[in-house]
Amino acid sequence: MPYISDTLLDQIRARFAQVDNCPEQGSRIFFENAGGALTLNSVVETSARYAAIPDNQGRDNPGSHELVRVINKAKDDMRIFMNAPGGQFFAGESGTELLFRLIMNACLGTAEGGTVLGSTLEHPATRSACARWAGVARQTHVLIPHDDASGTITAEAYAKAVTPDTVVATIVHTSPVTGMGVDVAACAAAIREVAPECFIIVDGIQHAAHGRIDLTAYGADGYVISPYKMFSRHGYGLAWISDRLTALPHNSLIDGPADNWEMGTRDTGSYATLSDVAAYLEWLGGEVSDATDRRAKFVAAGEAIHAHEKALTDAMIFGTGNLPGLAEMAGVTILGGPDNPAREGLVSLTVGGVPSVDVVKRLNEQGIRTHLRKADHYSGNILAPLGMDSCVRVSMCHYNSIGEVAKLSEPLKKCH
Repeated sequence: MPYISDTLLDQIRARFAQVDNCPEQGSRIFFENAGGALTLNSVVETSARYAAIPDNQGRDNPGSHELVRVINKAKDDMRIFMNAPGGQFFAGESGTELLFRLIMNACLGTAEGGTVLGSTLEHPATRSACARWAGVARQTHVLIPHDDASGTITAEAYAKAVTPDTVVATIVHTSPVTGMGVDVAACAAAIREVAPECFIIVDGIQHAAHGRIDLTAYGADGYVISPYKMFSRHGYGLAWISDRLTALPHNSLIDGPADNWEMGTRDTGSYATLSDVAAYLEWLGGEVSDATDRRAKFVAAGEAIHAHEKALTDAMIFGTGNLPGLAEMAGVTILGGPDNPAREGLVSLTVGGVPSVDVVKRLNEQGIRTHLRKADHYSGNILAPLGMDSCVRVSMCHYNSIGEVAKLSEPLKKCH
């Protein structure tokens, strides 16, 4: 199993901006990665460089030619990183906007009277889009209840709910509230067993920072990420769609290219920063393995990220050194349970007798950045069935250290 040594961790942290210091707050530990991961220094530099370039894409001049080359390279980089030999990548306004667009076209391009299938684990980006466009397309939107105890959903749950008239299905790769991953390949296979022509669209936004993306293995038709949650920056989203989803009727310019899903001219700098992310992950994969093939390096990086983040969450839950973990603290409840193999770098918790908003505030006063999740339109689908009005989300990434995790123990004990 690839791993991240202390020496390598120092090299990793040196590649990220504001890894342990906020310009407004000063020194702090960043455990809010699910809200938006840290940004690579290379992404910051690339963004500034491309902000100054006036040449528009598609013109016959050297500057414009270079912009087109950069865009094509980024798409090729993502194709290898995500293992997508077919289909196409394109940028949009945001991950949420892209999920809405993919779901809209899938619903409108399939049979009236069909079923649109999703789960209660999903982010409102997919649940809301399905509810709206299934209604417009005169289809039935069905939500499969997720398992409250484990904080995830299984292929078996999809297998029981899918019907031959299921025309569109959505799957969340990782929950941003519970932090639990979903076996996308197994869920998609269960759907295709009963409804082989169903359009399957995956929300990969929360999963992307944890690596291990394999679109060939999933057998889906759409996959969406938000690059600011994968070491890039705000201002755009990235979608991959299969050839069969590409061919559905969609918004486009009259007499324009039939397969174009990109609306208007996108920022070349956003594409260029995807190449920065790919270069970083390729470097990391080379550091933790002997791989020489690019795809193999990406796979190795994903495995190392997963292994390191498991070490972080295990230390947080079960303790490190002589410091107690969350599982040992009286009154602390961990969403999804303490020992959950589906966990991806995130622990959501409550502290008995202390409002979560106060826990987040007290931790922040100690220089530990976490986040409050409330039972609102974003997280109520997860928290309300558990009888919780809110929780504290502690989200980590592979650049976090065991030492940072250890510093959470004492402030949490004092929250009681």
